Amino acid sequence: MIVISLGLILVAVVLLVFGLAGGSSPLLVVSIGASLLAAVALVAGARQAAGRASAPSGATAGQTRRDGDGRGWGIPNQQTSATVDTGDVGWRQPPGSPVTEPRERSGVADEYDDEPAAEETTAEQAARVARLADEVRVVDGRPRYHLDGCPHLVGREHEPLPVAEAVELGFTPCAHCTPDTVLLAETERR
Repeated sequence: MIVISLGLILVAVVLLVFGLAGGSSPLLVVSIGASLLAAVALVAGARQAAGRASAPSGATAGQTRRDGDGRGWGIPNQQTSATVDTGDVGWRQPPGSPVTEPRERSGVADEYDDEPAAEETTAEQAARVARLADEVRVVDGRPRYHLDGCPHLVGREHEPLPVAEAVELGFTPCAHCTPDTVLLAETERR
């Protein structure tokens, strides 16, 4: 298609030159038509080339393959709300992302200098918390979720998030403000 568009461009230029030299309006109109056809052929060729470039090896343009989950090639499997910093308000960076790496201490890479320990909860408590819709607070790139008013949120940008989503994203409860204990106690009082 790209070769065809180059040929049409050449024809359009020749017709333009002869139309201007001879003062022939029909040649100028045909030149414009050839230019438009060249543009259409160029766009079609570029789309074909882009399709071939994005398909995995062994696939040809126009082929579609469906993975086990029904998605086609080139669609990423995204389990979290975002994996790269988009700079948008409300973006949540999952703990341990490459943007903010924890400082290693004695071979343990999941601690931060100023991060509180994780609240210890049983598997049953964690499962109950993961079903709650109550809000907790998270700080981008930090592994803990907190209750509003936790001292570890002071001076840091944080955002509200349903506790179920925080757990799903891999955040763990703060040992200082003990959100799991507090939220489960509030649930039992309701």
